[in-house]
Amino acid sequence: MYSPRDRRPPAWLFAAAAALFPAAALAHPGHGAAHGFAHGFLHPLLGWDHLLAALAVGIWAGQRGGRTVWLLPAAFVGATLVGGGLALAGLNLPGVEAGIVASVLVLGTLVATASRFSDAAALALVAAFALFHGHAHGAEMAPGLSGVIYGAGFAVATAALHCAGVALPTLILRRRKSWVRLAGAGIGLSGLVLVLA
Repeated sequence: MYSPRDRRPPAWLFAAAAALFPAAALAHPGHGAAHGFAHGFLHPLLGWDHLLAALAVGIWAGQRGGRTVWLLPAAFVGATLVGGGLALAGLNLPGVEAGIVASVLVLGTLVATASRFSDAAALALVAAFALFHGHAHGAEMAPGLSGVIYGAGFAVATAALHCAGVALPTLILRRRKSWVRLAGAGIGLSGLVLVLA
């Protein structure tokens, strides 16, 4: 039976808009700190490898449920900032590109198989992959930008991608678990393409 509630946008849509609105307001290039924030914010969104890995972390967190819904994204964002700090400090991290490609392949596979192992192991894996992503973000920062403001930008964008990923299994497709796994398979295949490329 029809209900007016059926036509309301889902709650996660409002949450995502609220998270992105302040970033959009600051994203006017050429305005000092806002310029650095905009660069940092756009960086994870414009690279398929970063975007897919962040979405996969969110989807996997949503699949797992419980406290990992927020722990896995928090670990990824935190370790991304650490990795970015390492790059800005001039410390090299070996195998950054390989680590990023592996993250897309592995995280997509974990979603596709709805893998479950200990929270500690999941956190360690996600944080390790995030170090590579963060290092790449830091190394690719444009000269003359504030590392703190730029880092805040890519942290907010990454968190927004995690929120979108969590929404997929928990709100949008909760009755279609096979579709969530299919999304993971698509991410994993994208990682395989990146490996072959």
